[in-house]
Amino acid sequence: MAPWALLTPGVLVRTGHTVLTWGITLVLFLHDTALRQWEEQGELLLPLTFLLLVLGSLLLYLTVSLMDPGYVNVLPQPQQPLRARHCRECRRCVRRYDHHCPWMENCVGERNHPLFVAYLALQLVVLLWALYLAWSGLRFFQPWGLWLRSSGLLFATFLLLSLFSLVAGLLLASHLYLVASNTTTWEFISSHRIAYLRQRPGNPFDRGLTRNLAHFFCGWPPGSWETLWAEDEEEEGSSQAV
Repeated sequence: MAPWALLTPGVLVRTGHTVLTWGITLVLFLHDTALRQWEEQGELLLPLTFLLLVLGSLLLYLTVSLMDPGYVNVLPQPQQPLRARHCRECRRCVRRYDHHCPWMENCVGERNHPLFVAYLALQLVVLLWALYLAWSGLRFFQPWGLWLRSSGLLFATFLLLSLFSLVAGLLLASHLYLVASNTTTWEFISSHRIAYLRQRPGNPFDRGLTRNLAHFFCGWPPGSWETLWAEDEEEEGSSQAV
């Protein structure tokens, strides 16, 4: 195999994320931040906790990025299941398709969506803690040239962390909202283009906050989307009959 054959978009994106994660962590340790001060004072519990959270977020990222999001096996099942969609980037059909994440270089679907939400939550915690650590190391009352040499890289890291924190926070909030109503990103954005949503005035899969969360994170109550669709159709028919 040629070496350049390994330079696929997935490999490049995941390598870039890993390098960026540990690069930012190294910057926080090398500058005079609270993280370094804890280390110098022998208070190792907080630095170790921070490193474990960084490692956990990275492992979750790789897990979601590499796992099967719920690909549909089209050979024994030629008909596309309800809520599935064909992804142009992956060139595969994905069950309960949510979106294709370019930062993951993978689809987010039925199998990896709960882990994706967990990753966003953990990543936001890490980013906010890193944001505090970066701010703790900034010293503004210095001559410009000296400040640029001593804190320029740390300030750039602070700005980058601010941007990432904002994006992660917005993504987490939007996905929690969609999960609470049992809706996917694709369904929310393109409901007017989806046949099974155009036929109904509301969301046929919404079973209330508690049951939506239980089904999303725990798979309870079990059942296919086709079953929920049929139950909703029966409820509509009975209400109209009354």
